[in-house]
Amino acid sequence: MTSAASVSAGRGPGLPPGAAPAATPGDLLRRLRQRHATDPVTHVERVPARAGVPAPWPHWAPEELRAAYARRGVTAPWRHQAEAASLAYDRQHVVVATGTASGKSLAYQLPALATLLADPRATVLYLAPTKALAADQLRAVSALEIEGVRPACYDGDTPRAEREWIRQHSRFVLTNPDMLHHGILPGHAQWSGFLRRLAYVVIDECHVYRGVFGSHVAHVLRRLRRQCARYGRTPGNGGSGPTFVLASATSGDPAAAAGRLTGLPVAAVTEDTSPRAGVTFALWEPPLLPADPSGPGDPAEVADLTQVRRSALRETADLLADTVAAGVRTLAFVRSRRGAEVVATSARRSLDEAVPGLGGRVAAYRAGYLREERRELERALLHGDLLGLASTNALELGVDLIGLDAVLICGYPGTRASLWQQAGRAGRSGQEALAVLVARDDPLDTYLVHHPEAVFGAPVEATVLDPANAYVLGPQLACAAAEAPLTAADLELFGDGAKEAVEALVAAGALRQRPTGWYWRHRERPEVDLRGEGGAPVCVVEAATGRLLGTVDGGSSHFLLHPGAVYLHQGVSYVVDALDLDDGCALVHPEEPDWSTHARDVTSLSVVSVRSYVDAGPVGLFLGEVDVTGQVVSYQRRRIATGEVIDTRPLDLPARELRTVAVWFTLSPESLATAGVNPADVPGALHAAEHAAIGLLPLVATCDRWDIGGLSTAVHPDTEAPTVFVYDGHSGGAGFAERAYGMATAWLRATRDAISECGCEVGCPSCVQSPKCGNGNNPLSKADAIRVLDVVLANLPE
Repeated sequence: MTSAASVSAGRGPGLPPGAAPAATPGDLLRRLRQRHATDPVTHVERVPARAGVPAPWPHWAPEELRAAYARRGVTAPWRHQAEAASLAYDRQHVVVATGTASGKSLAYQLPALATLLADPRATVLYLAPTKALAADQLRAVSALEIEGVRPACYDGDTPRAEREWIRQHSRFVLTNPDMLHHGILPGHAQWSGFLRRLAYVVIDECHVYRGVFGSHVAHVLRRLRRQCARYGRTPGNGGSGPTFVLASATSGDPAAAAGRLTGLPVAAVTEDTSPRAGVTFALWEPPLLPADPSGPGDPAEVADLTQVRRSALRETADLLADTVAAGVRTLAFVRSRRGAEVVATSARRSLDEAVPGLGGRVAAYRAGYLREERRELERALLHGDLLGLASTNALELGVDLIGLDAVLICGYPGTRASLWQQAGRAGRSGQEALAVLVARDDPLDTYLVHHPEAVFGAPVEATVLDPANAYVLGPQLACAAAEAPLTAADLELFGDGAKEAVEALVAAGALRQRPTGWYWRHRERPEVDLRGEGGAPVCVVEAATGRLLGTVDGGSSHFLLHPGAVYLHQGVSYVVDALDLDDGCALVHPEEPDWSTHARDVTSLSVVSVRSYVDAGPVGLFLGEVDVTGQVVSYQRRRIATGEVIDTRPLDLPARELRTVAVWFTLSPESLATAGVNPADVPGALHAAEHAAIGLLPLVATCDRWDIGGLSTAVHPDTEAPTVFVYDGHSGGAGFAERAYGMATAWLRATRDAISECGCEVGCPSCVQSPKCGNGNNPLSKADAIRVLDVVLANLPE
């Protein structure tokens, strides 16, 4: 019995002619462990293989469609595929939330394509969070060769000459929420025929839609439902609008999350009945670096070197080189764009030193590349021209990468859902696979590799999004009004807070109220960034030639493209000459400096309002709105070889202001004194506790430490007490601070444990130092941070 989850789609082998056969996962792991004198593996989890449970084809599945799947090697669906497909075919909104490579695509393809065959006028809209995933699904649907479907991708890369044809003739349009928001809905009149006949909306990898991004997408979907209703009855569903079919990684309460996303009641199919190959999953902690007595600095500095671990980037690069040298097709996930470039470049260099030319089998893959580069890299990996790829999470999602033998995960990706998504990229051809989580030198990663039960024994997190966020709802209602005047019935569609948001828009002069509804008053459309990335992308241009190298999102440009910054693109190093924020352009020149650059920023915070609080005697726990002002003020240049700081150079960049939601706790000075924290040590104690708390928050909330920020002070003017703030890094909040407030005891207890169990004496990146600290991790007091958290935990109620 064969399912969509185990079909190879006819792609070529991954190994080059004459390459050594890949080792078993156990053999490969033993070989990798031998690279260090001390064993870097803290835990090995064996995820057993699982047999599949097939089901007969649903009676409504046409013979033509069954034959098309049979030609692709699928003789019958798995039971969860048939269950979800039947619910969708019966016009029940449904989310299928099963593991990686479980064949979720068949669950939505089957009812959608069956409907297109039964009704020659019906249409389907498919939404993916990334262009790579949409392109992959286009290949899959096209390969079925169903006559009259005419699938096509419609996104920012689609040539304008093709767009009109797609609007008029394609019945299966694949796009992303950004294009739906910026292109399709504003031009709904041109899409009226397609929307009038829309039978299904497929939302792939819907667990990605969390936080501010998820809240925006929730309202984009409500705007889509509104336009479908405006254009009349959708065929086959009684006029109630299209049926939504969602696909998700395994997550907590997927039905509720899908309901918040779509605004509709959604049934969930969660039992994974697909076969699964066994996975050997290792937790890997890079070794401590030895002290260098010949290096610069005083003895205290030399001693402090013993507290530093080998970088996860360097460790991942070496592991990638080792697996590629062994003929093992490997995908390395790296947290940042720059990190992906560094890992690929380092691995290429190591391989070329061992076997000249072998480095050419490794590349980097990330957002910001041009379309042609991305498609060529995808093709090269699929066909085996590449053996190793260092990628950001752009390839985490369901792109069908057949035949990968190993996955390296450089740093915990922020949620268990993402961790298992990334690990699931290996073994997709049904073979045994190896997954390795390489811990970064930070509190959360260190905690996880020494507490495997937090990785393997804990349930997957629920997806957090808040459509009622006023900073999302107001701009989205403005977009809806620009598409067509809002009515009272529309306000019910957009949910809680819509009436108040419309009144605020009227008061601000954005909308005009008339007897027939609320009208958008301006000629230009509202400018709304779905992904909360701080504005339009900044183009990176080679100054001498005018060649466009790539793009960087506006929110990251101050950190990555400031004058003097080192920018990496496919292993080639450039230095930024100038950053023009008004024109959205950074001019660079090629250069290979022996240093890297690291931006530093300063932050101030003021309390706007308190939503909720817990009075615990000497301790107070608060949730409320805050104003945060941040500014990148300088950057450090550090030697690549040693990490030595060469100098710190000032920058003149504008400040950025953010109104968001924060959780904070206060302590009385008396309680700190009683706990043994001297007044002079209070700033370092709070600062260390803040860093560790930020690092451990992803343990209880579906966030990344880069989604949140923090500030601590011995006396804050608004609280008049020693205070630690942790805030959402998005306007209006993203739901993470609320989660932290609700889980405060568990969160802060894990924080305290991570600090106390760390083997260092005075603090290190594994416990209280932060990679994004604007104060250079000074002052910090590890021992006093434990005392601070002891006071908090002793007083807070469970």
